[in-house]
Amino acid sequence: MNPHLKLLQPYPFEKLKQLFSGITPSGHYPAINLGIGEPKHATPDLIKHALVDNLAGLASYPGTLGSEALRQSVAEWISRRYQIPAPDLATQILPVTGSREALFSFAQTVIDSQGTQDPLVICPNPFYQIYEGAAYLSGAQPYFVNADPARNYSPDYASVPEHIWRRVQLLFVCSPGNPTGAVLGLDDWQQLFELSDRYGFIIASDECYSEIYFGDQPPLGGMEAAYRLGRPDYRRLVSFSSLSKRSNVPGMRSGFVAGDAVILKQFLLYRTYHGCAMSPTIQAASALAWQDEQHVAENRRLYKAKFDLVTPVLQQVLDVHLPDAGFYLWAGVNKLGTISDTDYAKQLFAEFNVTVLPGSYLAREAHGSNPGQNRIRMALVAGVDECVEAAQRIVQFTRQLASN
Repeated sequence: MNPHLKLLQPYPFEKLKQLFSGITPSGHYPAINLGIGEPKHATPDLIKHALVDNLAGLASYPGTLGSEALRQSVAEWISRRYQIPAPDLATQILPVTGSREALFSFAQTVIDSQGTQDPLVICPNPFYQIYEGAAYLSGAQPYFVNADPARNYSPDYASVPEHIWRRVQLLFVCSPGNPTGAVLGLDDWQQLFELSDRYGFIIASDECYSEIYFGDQPPLGGMEAAYRLGRPDYRRLVSFSSLSKRSNVPGMRSGFVAGDAVILKQFLLYRTYHGCAMSPTIQAASALAWQDEQHVAENRRLYKAKFDLVTPVLQQVLDVHLPDAGFYLWAGVNKLGTISDTDYAKQLFAEFNVTVLPGSYLAREAHGSNPGQNRIRMALVAGVDECVEAAQRIVQFTRQLASN
């Protein structure tokens, strides 16, 4: 067996299952799950109809490069969204079966575990656990850069020593961040590009939450930042995007990667053997989804309505603020004294039948601390009434804790 499998930790939801094992939640309340970030808004009809209209595609083997129509649709979306020239269809765009699969397989493509002693993959901390697994199974080690509350919970890359940078082959960026919602600015990107130029590592920019934001200014993307900073070849940068959150179709497993043509040529070679080409039926529906912004704007409106209602309610009892983007609230329970994030989640589930995810499950102990400790992640993915009801129960529960 692959010895690296022994390094993998249980997924956060498996830990949560174990935490709740043996607990029968209060029967006075129907269950509300804010634990998992699975979109619950309705899938747009235009996507459903496109799937039905293109069922004939099920009779054909898909090509790994994807259809020209899909790549054209993605290229036009990138150009519209980020106000940059459309990437080259043949060399700078590749459809993928969801960003999760692509993020994992990308590390297997770009990490050279034979030519460099002890290669490192830099991950934000807290983080999406795929980054860690991808690092281990590629033969590298993850190096965690803790989120800094003084930097709006963005990672403090200036804290990384030079001897670490010299071993880095891949850096995972998540902007907007999961779970913090933090968005990197142009200065942050300039810092990362300068480090990439100096040490030669590749940047994988996970941008799957980019279309859920609350202000007038959409989040800055990695390719947008590169173009604005005079890097139109996107050297050593590959961006990852997905329809799952943008269009409420997590079951379609549809996304794309775009950026450095030299890297994507090798990634295409890997994927040709990996056998993960997107179904022609899904490709046709995806092409239509990337062309339409009306359903995306409506999706944002629904999230904004929930965050505008829920955040002020929770601020009565928790350390929580409206994030830059994404559909998570990253709330501190430190106002309550000594209760841990795991005990808070466990008691909340038992007494009020609301599920939240302990922040420590989304992070690792690094540099003397776990930056998720004493925080919880809440995914506001359900309907507005259900989210408000959950917030009210959390307030009631937290006030009870404070009074004890």
